[in-house]
This record gives sequence, C-alpha cells and structure tokens, in this order.
Amino acid sequence: MSMPVEPRALRDALLARSGALLIVRNPTGVAKPAPGQPGSASDYVPDVPDIFIAVLDDGRVCAFNGHVDLGTGIRTALAQIVAEELETDVRRLMMVLGHTEGTPNQGPTIASASIQISAVPLRRAAAQAREHLIGLAAQHWGCSRDGLQAREDAVIDAQHGRRLSYGELLRGRKDVLYLADEVPLKPSSAYRIVGQAAARVDIPAKATGRLTFVHDVRVPGMRHGRVVRPPYHGRDSGGFVGRSLLEVDAGSVAALPGHVQVVVDGDFVGVVADREEQAEAAMRALKVRWAPPPSAPDLSDLAQALRAHPSTPRPLLQVGDVQAALPGAAKVLRNTYVWPYQMHGSIGPSCAVAAWQDGRLTVWSGTQNPHMLRTDLDRLLEVGEQHIEIVRMEASGCYGRNCADDVCADAAILSRAVGAPVRVQLTRAQEHLWEPKGTAQLMETVGAIDHAGQLLAYDIAIRYPSNDAPLLALLLTGRIPAEPRALEMGDRTAVPPYRYPHLTTLCHDTPPIVRSSWLRGVSALPNSFAHDSMVDELCEAAGADRLAFRLRHLDDLRAIELLQATARRAGWVAGATGSRGEAGDDGLLHGRGIAYARYIHSKFPGFGAAWGAWVADLTVDPRTGKIRVERVTYGQDTGMVVNPSGVRHQIHGNIVQSLSRVLLERVAFDETGVASREWGAYPILGFCDLPEIDLVLMDRQDQPPMGAGESASVPSAAAIANALFDATGLRFRAPPFTPDVVLKALRAQAEQAEAASCAAI
Repeated sequence: MSMPVEPRALRDALLARSGALLIVRNPTGVAKPAPGQPGSASDYVPDVPDIFIAVLDDGRVCAFNGHVDLGTGIRTALAQIVAEELETDVRRLMMVLGHTEGTPNQGPTIASASIQISAVPLRRAAAQAREHLIGLAAQHWGCSRDGLQAREDAVIDAQHGRRLSYGELLRGRKDVLYLADEVPLKPSSAYRIVGQAAARVDIPAKATGRLTFVHDVRVPGMRHGRVVRPPYHGRDSGGFVGRSLLEVDAGSVAALPGHVQVVVDGDFVGVVADREEQAEAAMRALKVRWAPPPSAPDLSDLAQALRAHPSTPRPLLQVGDVQAALPGAAKVLRNTYVWPYQMHGSIGPSCAVAAWQDGRLTVWSGTQNPHMLRTDLDRLLEVGEQHIEIVRMEASGCYGRNCADDVCADAAILSRAVGAPVRVQLTRAQEHLWEPKGTAQLMETVGAIDHAGQLLAYDIAIRYPSNDAPLLALLLTGRIPAEPRALEMGDRTAVPPYRYPHLTTLCHDTPPIVRSSWLRGVSALPNSFAHDSMVDELCEAAGADRLAFRLRHLDDLRAIELLQATARRAGWVAGATGSRGEAGDDGLLHGRGIAYARYIHSKFPGFGAAWGAWVADLTVDPRTGKIRVERVTYGQDTGMVVNPSGVRHQIHGNIVQSLSRVLLERVAFDETGVASREWGAYPILGFCDLPEIDLVLMDRQDQPPMGAGESASVPSAAAIANALFDATGLRFRAPPFTPDVVLKALRAQAEQAEAASCAAI
C-alpha cells in the first residue's frame, strides 16, 4: 500500500506555498496537567506555527486538529464545522488529525472533548478565513463588503451578478493570518451543513482497502519485531518491575531463519527478524529466565481489597449535615456498590511501526495521545521531542488507553537497536494481560428519605485506584521508577444529580493495585451506578413511581425534559411494576429500569458533557439466570448536534459496549497478576444478544455542542440493575450480572422463601 503524504512534508509545503491563505497561531506547548490529573508534562515548543486552516488556489482546503478519530466519526463532524463556517464542500476538504508535526498540540483525545472544546479554535479559524476572503473580494471589486456573501467556495455579489472563486482570490497571494480571538461566526439559524446527517468520510477508504490502519503500514527496509513480556502480568509498580530478568539465551534462536536479533534492556526483551512469522517463531523459541515475581494482591474479595489499600481522603462537597439528619429519617439505607476491573477489549492487538534514521524517529501509531506519546518517547530515548514525529493512523479500537502507546515504544527501542524500520504487533494474550485496565471502584453509600417520602440525605465515599499507567517501556527499562502514584480521578460525576438537603461526597485517592488507565466513562459510570441505584431503592421505600420520584428531585430543566421525553418514547406507565420474582406465563421474569445521569468530567468540580437517560426492558430466565435485554430506549441532550447520523452511531456503539460491560465483563486475576488471556476468559456481548435500541435526540441546535462520546455509558449500569430488581425483586450491586451471579441470588431467594413458609407452618 502506498503511504499518504507525510504530515511534516505537508506542513512545510503549505508554509512555503504561494497561492494560499493560512490561519495559524504561534507555536505553543501544551498546558501542563493539573495536579492529580494524568498526562506528561513537556516544555517543548515547536519552531513553526500551528496551522488550523489552509485555503489553496487550486481549490483544495485543509483543516488541522490535534485530536484523533477513534472510530467515533469526529473526522466527519469536524469537517462539517469547517465546511459550514468556510462555505466549502465537505468532499473537497482534507481533515488532518493528530499528527505531531502537522497539527496543533491540543492534548489527548479524552472526555468527549473534541467537539465541545478542541473544535472551537478550528471553527473560529474557518470563520476568519471566510471573512478574509470576503474582504479580498470587496477589495478586488472596489465595493463595500456588506452586500457580499461566501457560498460554495466563492464570494458572491448577488446585486451585480458576479462571483470570484476562492482560488481566483488567492492566486499569486500568500496570506498568513494569526488566529483571532474574536471573529463573526454564523448563527445556528443559518446552518446548512452542521445539524444535517452526513456520511462518514472515513468509511470509503476502509471499505475499499486503502491504507488507513496502522496494522497495514509498510515502509522500505522494514523488519518485524515481537516482544517477550515479564511474568508479572499487568503489574506496573513494585521493586521487582524492571529488575526481574535473570538471563536471555540469544543462542536459542541463533539458528532460526530471518537474521534474528535479540534486544535486551532491563526487563525489556524483544526479537527482530526479516519476516513476521520468523519474529513470531523467535519470540516463542527464545529462552528467557525470570526471577519469580512476588504474589499479586488478592483480589478475590474486591471490596475488601479496595478498602484495605492505602488511600488519601479528599472531601469534594458537603451540604447540610448528613449525620445529624439520619436519626430523624423515615428510612435509612446503607449500601455498598462494587465495580470490577475491565478491559478496553480492542478487537485487534495493538501495532506500530518505528523508523530510526540519522538521529530522528518516526512512528506510525494508533495512539489517542500523539503529542503526549512524543514526550514519553523522548523520556525513553532522550533524543529531543523535535526529533520525534508521530504519524497517527487508524487503529483497532480503544475507548481509553490500551497498548497502542506501549507498542510504539517497543518498536522504537527495536528500530534504534537494529538500525532499520521495525513493525511490532502484540499477541492477543499480550494485549489482554498488559493493557492498562479500566480500574475497579468501591462506592460506600448511605441514603435516606424523610416522612413525606422526599430525599433527605446522601453520603458517598468513593475508592478508585489510580489510572496513571506510565508507558510500559519506561518501567521495563528502568528509565523511571516503578513507584505507585495516586491520581485524583475518582471524582467524575461524584455528586448525584438529585436534590438532597444533606449531602456529603468524599473521594479516597488510591494508588494503583494493577496497571490501570481510563476507560469509557472513567469513574462516572460506577458513581452513577451507585447514585441511581440508591435513588431507585429510596423510591421503592417511598412507594413512589420511579419516574415521578426522579423528576420531583431534579432541578435541571434540561434533565427533566430529557427524562420526560425518553419515558414517553418508552411508553412509561406510572406505577407499573415488573415480575418482582414471580414468573409470567412464558416462564420468564420481566423488568423495566430507568436511570439518568450527566457525564461530569475533568478535575472536580469539572464540567458537563451530554445528558443521558435510559429505560431498559429485560427478561430473566429463572432456570438459568440469563438476562436478555430486550429493548433500550435512550435519550440524549447533546446540545447542538453536528452530525445526527454520527451521534446515533456513537450512541448505538456505546450502548452495546455498556451492556457488555454490565452483563459480562470482569478481569480475572491469579497469583501472578492478570489471568484473562483470551476472549474465552473474557467474553464480550455477541450479535445474537443485541437488543432493540430506540434513540431520542433532543432538539437543542441553539445550544453549544456537548461531548457525545461517553455519556450514554454513564446511566447504563443503574438502568440494568434497576430493571433487574423490577424483574426479580432482588438488588444487585456488583456487576457484571452474569447468569451464575443471578442464578445464585434467585436460589438463595427461593430458599429463604421456603424457610419462611416452613417457619410459618
């Protein structure tokens, strides 16, 4: 496959080109991470300006954004925003994302922030380019600009029936403008492109097999590498990390074909061969001796393990006095909710290609953090960030941090060692064992209602082990110490959305137990699981309708309207209940659950992304414990929707992934660390188990766009747990709700009922 234009070459050509209008900004470094937040601090500032928009006299338009498309359709939505403001054809627009040498450093692609935050300067740049082109036309015609309009890659003077294309206006010119703080933007009422369904611009290349995925990158002289990981699977802190390798017998692979080379640096071990199957064979044949790792922490009782782990309490919010209010409550509930360790579950193992030449490193990568990865690779190789280029390609899934960055470091070490470009792809077992897991979480809660059936008090204490996950090669080579670092990441959606006169939220900042990183929804999904499960229990204690109870304890009008719209679509019947443990004529238990949340992300108090509401309908087979989700009615208020089709696709995928996490997914551990090596040990939801999904998108085109990527996951677990109670009459507070877990609870329920019946006799 032919390689696309290199980002550095494209940038340099645009800066040198005549017949162009460039909207740029002075080069800047990325903002340093806030205390307690993840990220790599760097003082590096490029020596060339950042380009946001380039309009060329040959009719092409290029737009640049530092975030990447993780399969969410951001490339299409950003292109719509640019095309709208610039009055150009989306099909003519080249959208460049994430390359370190070709796009602004706007930080990692996280927290559903691409449209909400990083698209803002891009939109301004496009509008600034439009206004400049209108000014050029007015100057050319010697008229006022008031009667001129930009439309279809041209400036039009309707009164005099004349037009000038952008190319004509720019011929022979070289206009470089710095991004303005204030520029006239189109009102949403004038939008013709934003808000309209648009086909994904990335799909044709994928469907026709053009080069888009990093797994398909081939460069001249490229060799193939594989890595041999240590036996302390998925653990990245402790004195043994980076110090456990005892011996590598390079002679054990010397006779294998492919000119096999062995590379060792601390606990980093890799092999390089001419062909991929030769590298695979060498990896399996290489004799390596490791010191036995110390036993991994016992995670069989996850709640106890989280309680016992050292932590630092961090109060977040206090309203009223919970402890003083509890004695006068009509009902007090004390519940513990436990969230498991889970995987990102990338469908394909991570892959990267690195080329070290003349003191420069180029890496073709599927990372979601290109600029942060560049900083980490400089820490690893100490060559200077100005000598490292990350060319961002499509990858095979992520939704958080998988091994995409780790495999880039593997390829970089091997390429420098053997003096040739090296492609590294992990095995499925390596991806499963070593990807930074979505971390476990413990929520200990107290909730109460008053004698009027109103919410009275709520206390939540959150334990969320850190998700820092430094670049694995930095630890294996000993470049950085393998010391645990507690981040402040348990506070996403830590405050419930409902009105409590007395409220306390506390976060226990906890160092990692196993290697962890952020996963979709971060701590917001487990926190919302606790919040809305507790509200459902308090509603039951109050004898109220579950929808009405939530509505009367919400102050956010947009939340109220969203819940009402979602319930209407679902056909909510006030006061209706499900089987509550009594099977119907079909032998199944039927239940319906409701939940609401808004994803609040970033350091507390943070800021909000989209609002989301679930109504889930499910059945439970009491003979097997198997849950089948029959229908999900989901409503979302995203503010302005750039591409309705893209948002719908994103929500559908998020709902499916969330159901998989809630019903099936849990990492297994043994005495050495992670034990889930393949899909058989870590099942995910299959096509046959997909429910009917009905979406309600609120019409808020006059409001700012909110992040849409993660919000649908946040109320998911609570909605399923609440529906499960409605079906079985039992509360489940520790996902995943696998058939064995449900069946055990149903049998215990039946035994208790039988014992009570016997006692009554």
